[in-house]
Amino acid sequence: MAATEQPSRAAAALKRRAAGNPAPPVVELRGVSKRYEGGDVGLDRVDLSIARGEFVFVVGHSGSGKSTLMRLLIKEGDATEGSIRVAGRDLGDLTRRKVPYYRRNIGMVFQDFKLLPNRTVHDNVAYALQVTGASRKEIRAKVPDILRLTGLSTKLHNFPDQLSGGEQQRVAVARAFVNHPPLLLADEPTGNLDPETSIGIMQLLYRINRTGTTVVVATHDVAMVDQMRRRVIELQRGRIVRDQAAARYSGGEPNTAELGALLKEHLEP
Repeated sequence: MAATEQPSRAAAALKRRAAGNPAPPVVELRGVSKRYEGGDVGLDRVDLSIARGEFVFVVGHSGSGKSTLMRLLIKEGDATEGSIRVAGRDLGDLTRRKVPYYRRNIGMVFQDFKLLPNRTVHDNVAYALQVTGASRKEIRAKVPDILRLTGLSTKLHNFPDQLSGGEQQRVAVARAFVNHPPLLLADEPTGNLDPETSIGIMQLLYRINRTGTTVVVATHDVAMVDQMRRRVIELQRGRIVRDQAAARYSGGEPNTAELGALLKEHLEP
């Protein structure tokens, strides 16, 4: 896949289809609660719908329910009440044996990268294809493309401990996106990175979203969220207290470079 600033044909087709015949949401929660042993409440009767192609931020203080929501979406635990559907799958119907297969078909990016330390950049990304049964031919075709998209073409033979934090997170994003999943979840993807590096990661997630993949980012970075002008869902004590639609940019949506310039504004003294 070549890097491009224009939404793909697939993304454009999704928008046209949504205008006349709305597709089912990629994420849908109905009356979802999560209570832990001891009585702590992670989520409290949450209703939420995220459409195909959206870029959504989930914000809130520690203990607000952000982490609970992300864990439920990757089936790391079950809801106490309610139903969760992701990309058409009812997660309540997933047996334990099917959970690994489910996770291979959505993208996941974490604050601590979770790379395989004894594998090169190339092999970390290729591994995501291998576990889904991709052929060697597919791997040879897809890995170089995704490394170009994420700016890692010159690092393919490096091991994780030879990379900066930002480069490691780019490998994690490349691994999450190489299968072109319908949904990419990023849990505090810039939490361990300096502000300048964080901008690069947000630009990358924005570029991926413009290909048609739905992106959900849980973050504490309020300034970054404000500048991105995407949909914002705020949680407080397990409940949604704000669901704010994406704001519009004057002059239309920025390309990746323009977005980077906008994000850098909040770094200026």
